Amino acid sequence: MRRKLLFLLGCTFAGFSSADQLTIERIFSDPALSGTSPRALEYSPDGSRVTFLKGRKTDYNRYDLWEYHIDDGETRMLVDSDSLHRGEEVLSDEEKARRERQRIYGSGIMEYTWSDDGKSLLFPLAGDIYYYDLGKKSVRRLTETEAFETDVRVSPKGSYVSFIRDRDIFIVDLKTGKERQLTRDGEGSIKNGMAEFVAQEEMDRMTGYWWSPDDRHIAYLQVDESTVDEVTRSEIYADRIDMIRQRYPAAGRPNVKIKLGVLDIDSGETRWLDLGKDEDIYIPRVDWARDNLLSYQWQNRDQQTLELRLVDIVSKKTRTLVKETSDTWINLHSDLEFLEDSDRFVWASERSGYKHLYLYDLDGKLIRPLSAGEWSVDALAAVDEENGRVYFTGRRDMPLERHLYAAALHTETPEKPQKISTRRGMHRIEFAQDGSGYLDDFSSIDTPPQVSLHRASGERITWLEENAVKEGHPLFPYKKSWIRPEFGSIEAPEGHKLYYRMYKPSGFDPKKRYPVMVYLYGGPHVQLVTNSWDKPFNQYMAQQGYIVFTLDNRGSANRGKTFEDPIFKRMGSVEVEDQVTGVKFLRTLPYVDAERIGVYGHSYGGYMALMTMFKAGDYFKAGVSGAPVTDWSLYDTHYTERYMGDPNRNGKAYEASSVFPYVDGLKGSLLVYHGMADDNVLFTNTTRLIKVMQDKGIQFELMTYPGKKHSLRGKQTGIHQYSMIKSFFDRQLKGAAQ
Repeated sequence: MRRKLLFLLGCTFAGFSSADQLTIERIFSDPALSGTSPRALEYSPDGSRVTFLKGRKTDYNRYDLWEYHIDDGETRMLVDSDSLHRGEEVLSDEEKARRERQRIYGSGIMEYTWSDDGKSLLFPLAGDIYYYDLGKKSVRRLTETEAFETDVRVSPKGSYVSFIRDRDIFIVDLKTGKERQLTRDGEGSIKNGMAEFVAQEEMDRMTGYWWSPDDRHIAYLQVDESTVDEVTRSEIYADRIDMIRQRYPAAGRPNVKIKLGVLDIDSGETRWLDLGKDEDIYIPRVDWARDNLLSYQWQNRDQQTLELRLVDIVSKKTRTLVKETSDTWINLHSDLEFLEDSDRFVWASERSGYKHLYLYDLDGKLIRPLSAGEWSVDALAAVDEENGRVYFTGRRDMPLERHLYAAALHTETPEKPQKISTRRGMHRIEFAQDGSGYLDDFSSIDTPPQVSLHRASGERITWLEENAVKEGHPLFPYKKSWIRPEFGSIEAPEGHKLYYRMYKPSGFDPKKRYPVMVYLYGGPHVQLVTNSWDKPFNQYMAQQGYIVFTLDNRGSANRGKTFEDPIFKRMGSVEVEDQVTGVKFLRTLPYVDAERIGVYGHSYGGYMALMTMFKAGDYFKAGVSGAPVTDWSLYDTHYTERYMGDPNRNGKAYEASSVFPYVDGLKGSLLVYHGMADDNVLFTNTTRLIKVMQDKGIQFELMTYPGKKHSLRGKQTGIHQYSMIKSFFDRQLKGAAQ
């Protein structure tokens, strides 16, 4: 086993004479230690301004809409949320669930939508719709009903506002103000224009309808949930128990029935498309290529085939443009762009083992790759047709950093894109529609999130939020004591490379031996070891005398498909092997106490904490498992079957991936916690674990949180949760010091 030190990041926080003591209470207090962080950043469609949501100084969780006006260089409030709605915002259960899926929390303006001409904005607020005219600086309330309006948008030509109400699609004519209902059979198990549960939770698709560019048609999905098992789950609150009847598609059980239709706005008629004989499918993406050309992505139930199909809604002919297949699974993406000035499109594929971009024509013929090599593209950022350039983010320089790159649409060297960003760290990019410039939401391990405006060349125009850590910044009093981690890599026995991040304790003395907290996630589509701003709890634990170690195992993201594939039908196996490799490396370090190593994770990380404690008990003295999956047959179809297959045909694989066959392997101390209203990883996962461990006479600690969902939101909850974790490790690891 070989270790390679990648880099030791220079700490910008050194050289100050005094520092406040970081506490858990401070971590969860306002203002956030990371400083100001605007959210929902967008370029206006006309390119005149950048808009974002910003919390108030008097109430950090109430948001208003702000702008940076590019011509005059001024930053100012654009829309005061109080001008739209005051008082308590009541939400429907459907909207509460939708916001939970989107991880949206707060009050005031939480979402907004631009019209395509950049002259107006839409705000869904308190179940109604508000239309803001920028020129007149006036607000119109478009709806005022007891029902809730959701998924609100302006049609591309600006003629209508559309929304979902009571499971049907409605529009308002902006000239006449007249409301019109377009679908009428949305009731019971039928939903029109809405995203089903697994689309929201697993496909990153929050809508179920799409306007054509000419305002003449709406493509929409109709889902029939009658086939999905209706389960009753309890949401346990402090003073009540709510019994929730929910259509939940557990692995191996039926999914929704789904139809894709094209609705004619003038006639109100819907024509249903022929999706094929196989009805047990997914439609993860729908996009209009032209006024009369609709594309959709068709995915079979086992997710080993993905087809990009194109429908001519006039001739009613359908053709398949791209067909992707895999022996394991196909990862979904949102990297599809139909070029406006030519019959071509950009598409992403992992067929080489790494995600890259490709240029096709509308007959489905591959023209050329736009990127290539043993590194992965993160996302397509923009296509500048006028100048023949494509922009994307990726990991060409190193897997721990995300940078912005550019390539020519006619490139002959796809393996050598032009690097645009220069600062080491993570760059999240939002381009203007015309490709003239972009927003860069940046952070590094030493730099809290910063937002800047750039020309397409990379030249910075201005800071939108420099967020400099100077006097007055929330982090400033803690600068002197802030600990910088080191990054490195380990070569595993199987030959693959594993990247790690390690914090050493305050006042580190290489002659001493320290306890370790291994913080992990370990599951697909997540990468923890990055040169980005980290969660403050890891910093806090290092300041409390712990080495904090994190390693990304096989199955985690941004290392290519070949790095992910080993978990196929083997969840909880190779991930544990790689984490043990990390602990073996720790044991070679003279300043690590091998008898005082603990592990902590939440969600998939909670599952991993259990699996490492149960399957590798000799390596971990203590573990904290938060909201864990304990049996994958309890989780939803789209996520679970992607990696584990159908439990009806792969029962042994499911049994081997559950925690229960390994419970007897527990040797150290275990703490489990879970929200009692969790609708993602159901509380049933933990109650089953409780029962098995009690029946076996195995002692453990348990904390439940009444009324809390998967994310355990809330200041006091967070303080309690992390104080509990710290206290547990202190008792189990520091109490064991020689």
